Amino acid sequence: MTKLARSYVHGVSTVPLIGETIGVHFDKMAARWNEHDALVVRHQNLCWTYGELQRRVNAFAAGLLALGLEPGDRVGIWSPNNSEWVVTQFATAKAGLILVNINPAYRLAEVEYALNKVGCKAIITADAFKSSEYVTMLRELAPEIDRSTPGRLRAERFPALSILIRLGADELPGFFRFDDVMAMGGAPELEKLTKLASALQFDDPINIQFTSGTTGEPKGATLTHHNILNNGFFIGEAQRLSGHDRVCIPVPLYHCFGMVLGNLACITHGAAMIYPSEGFEPLATLEAVEKERCTALYGVPTMFIAELSHPDFARFDLGSLRTGIMAGSPCPIEVMRRCVSEMNMAEVTIAYGMTETSPVSMQTSYDDSLERRVSTVGRVHPHVEVKIVDGEGCIVPPLTPGELCTRGYSVMLGYWDDEERTGEAIDRAGWMHTGDLATLDEDGYCNIVGRLKDMVIRGGENIYPREVEEFLYRHPKIETAQVVGVPDRRYGEELCAWVKLKPGETATGEEIQAFCKGQIAHYKIPRYIRVVEEFPMTVTGKVQKFVIRERMMRDLELTEEITA
Repeated sequence: MTKLARSYVHGVSTVPLIGETIGVHFDKMAARWNEHDALVVRHQNLCWTYGELQRRVNAFAAGLLALGLEPGDRVGIWSPNNSEWVVTQFATAKAGLILVNINPAYRLAEVEYALNKVGCKAIITADAFKSSEYVTMLRELAPEIDRSTPGRLRAERFPALSILIRLGADELPGFFRFDDVMAMGGAPELEKLTKLASALQFDDPINIQFTSGTTGEPKGATLTHHNILNNGFFIGEAQRLSGHDRVCIPVPLYHCFGMVLGNLACITHGAAMIYPSEGFEPLATLEAVEKERCTALYGVPTMFIAELSHPDFARFDLGSLRTGIMAGSPCPIEVMRRCVSEMNMAEVTIAYGMTETSPVSMQTSYDDSLERRVSTVGRVHPHVEVKIVDGEGCIVPPLTPGELCTRGYSVMLGYWDDEERTGEAIDRAGWMHTGDLATLDEDGYCNIVGRLKDMVIRGGENIYPREVEEFLYRHPKIETAQVVGVPDRRYGEELCAWVKLKPGETATGEEIQAFCKGQIAHYKIPRYIRVVEEFPMTVTGKVQKFVIRERMMRDLELTEEITA
């Protein structure tokens, strides 16, 4: 192996990129693996072959066209994991519609912003999930729904939204039922689908995923067929997936982890997608692995920790497991070792990336040593470039920290309707600036050592403190707020807010947390809140967030975890 003289790598590969749309490739794989299991959803008690999944995808795609949706229209999906999510993912791709992933934890302010930012013409929604009442929230934001004819919504707060599709059997004013849409398409729509298969281009936008931003407003990363189909394929290659594999997917589908690392890695290899439950439940996941004889298991470190620590863990037969992916946040070394020794995941891989790069840029391989897999995020993916640069943009020597930048087929088109922030993220040479500090060793293995930005990763969820700060400013008693991350044994990090109140006001941390509930996602609500008179400042007037973090760690007696 040639040793690196500088921190630049290019993923050379003899395996070509897939030059097809998701719909065309899906049809090819469905023909090849027609009688093989494609989808098992244990909480819905269903098992579909590739042939059955294809029939449902075609029917729903035709139904969407029958509703008047046209290629390029944006369709939101607001739901936990279920079969309808998968059908929607591939049906929208075949119809040339842009699927907009809406976080199931979003509340009123967030879903309103997301739908309007990208101009969703339709939304597909579950009734509810955990404490989130999706239909109730939509009706609160748009009371016109109760007086509207399905497909003809005219709402003051949602100027683009006209079509509401609801999962479930009950009829509600203003909503189509998902199953009814499945039956709406006829011969004309099916013929249009056939024509679209050759008309759609693989560089067309097909998916928008929202990422938090330092300005306080989420950004809509816009991804193409080419982006996510190829990334899913090479993610599967790193695990040696095939038509004999059964992949347990307890991670959320709204996130790249579920829909790309999960669904697209499976369909590009003929593997079966196994969903244990609507949302992550450690017991349901262990049961699914055993009963479905899963060969791969996905999760963020906190999920694996929950499985390993479950009181019934020892009674499960996990002997079918071979591989899987751990990603989303730094992996504690001991957890990785236990996955190998106690869960039989001898070929488990670590993946690194970001939504804007489809998402994976670096990944360990099944044949990497355990030491490599517990101490690095692997090597560059095929057909992708990575460089580590200093503050001047110059490539640094091996093992020298700098910003990780990536370039290639996987880089997004940009942030939807936001040229300024797209230009800040992607430079003129096409490099995506990740904001992460990393090193490359002489063999090309990457280690993430920090973050240029102050992003907090809580249980695999990326949180930008500025977004939470902007929301806290809405509290009538708060003058200003500063949010930082502090170490947490369970979630990796937790949010801590220091708030300065307006003169003459008083407030408790519980009162401020109650203000947040129902308005922002639960994982963005600070666990620790301290009311202060002033913030630690530099002589130039900048808040010293690192001092806030150090003081909270000292006061709460928190320590840093050793992570890979």
